Amino acid sequence: MGGPPRWPRAARFLAVAAPAAAMLAVGCWGLHRGGMWRDEAVTYQVARRTVPQIWRLLHEVDAVHGLYYLLMHVVLAADPGHPGEVVLRLPSVCAAAGTAGLVAALGMRLARPRVGLWAGLLYAVTPLVGHYAQEGRSYALVAAGATGATLLLVRAVREQGRRLWWWYGAVLGLTCWLHEFAVLLLLAHAGTLALARSSGRVWRRWGCAAGGVALSLLPMVVVSRGQSAQVAWLREPDVETAQELLRQYLGPTDGVYWACLALGMLGLTRLVGRRGEVTLAAVALPLAVLPPVALMLASQFTPLYVDRYVLYALAGAPLLVALGADQAARVLGRLWSHRTQPVLRSPALTLAGVLAVLLAFSHQVPLLRADRVPGTRPDDLGAVAAAVARVLRPGDPVLFLPAHARGAELAYPADFKSTRDVALAEPGPVSGTLYGREVGVGTLRRRLAGADEVWAVMEKYALVSGYRPRLPTERAKWAVLNQQFVLREELVIDRVALRLYVRPIRVGAAESAVQVGGGRSRPRGGSRTSATAPLP
Repeated sequence: MGGPPRWPRAARFLAVAAPAAAMLAVGCWGLHRGGMWRDEAVTYQVARRTVPQIWRLLHEVDAVHGLYYLLMHVVLAADPGHPGEVVLRLPSVCAAAGTAGLVAALGMRLARPRVGLWAGLLYAVTPLVGHYAQEGRSYALVAAGATGATLLLVRAVREQGRRLWWWYGAVLGLTCWLHEFAVLLLLAHAGTLALARSSGRVWRRWGCAAGGVALSLLPMVVVSRGQSAQVAWLREPDVETAQELLRQYLGPTDGVYWACLALGMLGLTRLVGRRGEVTLAAVALPLAVLPPVALMLASQFTPLYVDRYVLYALAGAPLLVALGADQAARVLGRLWSHRTQPVLRSPALTLAGVLAVLLAFSHQVPLLRADRVPGTRPDDLGAVAAAVARVLRPGDPVLFLPAHARGAELAYPADFKSTRDVALAEPGPVSGTLYGREVGVGTLRRRLAGADEVWAVMEKYALVSGYRPRLPTERAKWAVLNQQFVLREELVIDRVALRLYVRPIRVGAAESAVQVGGGRSRPRGGSRTSATAPLP
């Protein structure tokens, strides 16, 4: 038992600080991409509501993100002007930097400083980590909380401090309230205790902490089950899903992947130590494997799996790789000792490991650079809003089909200024919904009756032949557009289409106005289509 070995203070500081600084640099690189995507836009518009409005919303949707929204409410309120994308993403960047430091601290405490240094740096240069470090969502914060709880578990087992178990339960409980699937971390920690062959006293104390976490999470579970329709789009994971996750954990490029896989397997040779001893491999392997495997198995019955839900488990992979590299370094060190002084071995091998991480980083720079382009996200609401600002005039009627296409307006309200949202009855903050409450079918038809033209912001899947909206108002939008209007222009931006519909009697007059130069400016760029007949 007891604390970590007495490594030099400078070595311990460098082992933790260097990965945190590297992650901070990677996270800040290209942080302002020029546009939010849909999930970030939800964070942005919900966090800017009042606390009572957020509380009302959570009774309807997104209860699983409630604590995160309240946290971001405080962050965005710190900027009294118009907080932008950088402020939205900074908490994730800082959390990722903290996680890299915590990964390093785990490696140092359970092995040696160079293992922590290598593991933390590997974590920092992993593209999947860099991706979520630049997302205005909760996943990087969950990873930080999970890694911190794991470090507290190690300390509690080794130091036998009752207060540490309280801290462990508190940090893990808070992390689970940031996202309820962090509760799967309990499986990983149970696996660690089993591999360590921990005493009954350790199991009892861990059981009390785990029970407290589970009980505290019950209200969240009850509410979120009633909101399960939000993840109805998920599908069952398969073998390819697992293989893809392994590649994301170890490195997407072939050279990095195979090297890390070999070193990770080598790290497993020190999986079990003396009875009651927690080894680094006994922490890293259950952490990397058990939460994603459990979620994938559960998803065979009710699909729930997305890689970001178990991002926190990724921390186990670089720890195993660094441990395997240390095993290899020891062998090389023994060979080297025949030719040089032993005192020179450790710094040189440490530097060699850092250079190897830099080589891995250089292989993955193209992936990291591409991830900072707005088009790599599922959609770019900033580009949609910019197109609206360019082509719409004050007073132009706008329809959003379906209603969640209104996300661009909620994220960039200035670009929709003075346009007329035809279908909106109550905005989201007032109605306690994400995208607002819409009018009934009769009201919608009356509002459109006097319009000679309508701009539609539409999801591309709504344009597929055979699309049938579920809600009556959505069906009415689609029916009116196709029965009373014709498509005149279209601008496609990622997954969103901006379309101008005009009444047939106006088509000829509109075309004449354009020919004599009296028409409005039209969209530039993207794919554009003209039509004079209703869509099928």
